Amino acid sequence: MGKLIRALFFLIIFATVALTVYAYLGPIFGVDFSAPQQEIREPVALDVQ
Repeated sequence: MGKLIRALFFLIIFATVALTVYAYLGPIFGVDFSAPQQEIREPVALDVQ
């Protein structure tokens, strides 16, 4: 059981490091993390008396 917990621990540490490296080096390799920006306008009907 201890080997399984140790393996999961190292897997979680490796995944965290890999995700961090990907977040920092992604833009260098052409990955765009920014959200698409465009203006959206929709009419709103208010029931005001």
